[in-house]
Amino acid sequence: MRRAIATLSIALFSVLVAVPAWEWTPQKSGVSARLRGVSAVTEDIAWASGSGSTILRTEDGGTTWTKLPEPTPDRLDYRDIDAISATTAYALSIGNGAASRIFKTTDAGQTWTEQYRASEEKIFLDAMTFSDANRGIVLGDSIDGRFFFMTTDNGGARWIPVPVDRLPAALPNEGFFAASGTNVAVLGDQIWIGTGAAARARVLRSADRGVTWTVAETPLAAGPSAGIYSIAFRDNQQGIVVGGDYAKEAEAIDNCAITSDGGATWTLIRGLSGFRSVVAPVPGTPATWIAIGPRGSDVSVDDGRTWAPIDGPGFDTFSFVRGKAIGWASGARGAIAKLKTSN
Repeated sequence: MRRAIATLSIALFSVLVAVPAWEWTPQKSGVSARLRGVSAVTEDIAWASGSGSTILRTEDGGTTWTKLPEPTPDRLDYRDIDAISATTAYALSIGNGAASRIFKTTDAGQTWTEQYRASEEKIFLDAMTFSDANRGIVLGDSIDGRFFFMTTDNGGARWIPVPVDRLPAALPNEGFFAASGTNVAVLGDQIWIGTGAAARARVLRSADRGVTWTVAETPLAAGPSAGIYSIAFRDNQQGIVVGGDYAKEAEAIDNCAITSDGGATWTLIRGLSGFRSVVAPVPGTPATWIAIGPRGSDVSVDDGRTWAPIDGPGFDTFSFVRGKAIGWASGARGAIAKLKTSN
């Protein structure tokens, strides 16, 4: 009886708010690595990255995925990849010290240039993002009570650490989850970063490309494996954070919050159907969002206030094609799938 009521409630919700129908199309990556990085460029071209020095690229919409030459003979875990164009992309590897690196290609992944290699054992990179072809930011776990960020304004030719006296103090153990490459968002000069692994889950904000920072508390669950795993904004005011506890993937406890004031304040929202590691606004829509985790995905058509589950598998990360409601997700055991509306 309860299952019947729940099914009816979802059906009524779909009718009342006109939830679009979404469908997953599984694709064959040809690898077994866990792919926690994905970046869509066009309907035909996308990149993915992950463990075992794996970097993939498709130029036929995902019908075939090509494993690219490894940037270095060293075995690395590429947790994030950001494609600027069909031929230019950045790959970020994680790990203590020298394992944390940034590589760049300008010839569709045939050759790579190492732009950055951590020189201190305490440095552990987590994610990066770019606002355009030249300007980007990379973040790493806190070191001795201070956050670690670097920025570039020349396409990564020079990565400059943000002076620690500009940054707020970190809470004990506070850092960032290297889970989907989406716990940092940039729009123009504005930067938002979601934290985790501490007593509280917070959002760090800068309106001047990292010169000054403020901190906002969020109501998300916090702890060693809990906090904010993904943050996204569809404009300068409307944003969403998702996450939860990675050790409890099936649970959806205090794992979503929304803001309508640029991240100054956050309101707890319930309705996601499990832990979620990535959230993204749907291009070309006024208020539609997708949230995805290893156990499944959800859609909202009212800026995150209510959610409905999407039938299909789960993934670690996701990226929409710029300007289109089409994207790719990737995850465990080489899983890759394309998502689009079916109506």
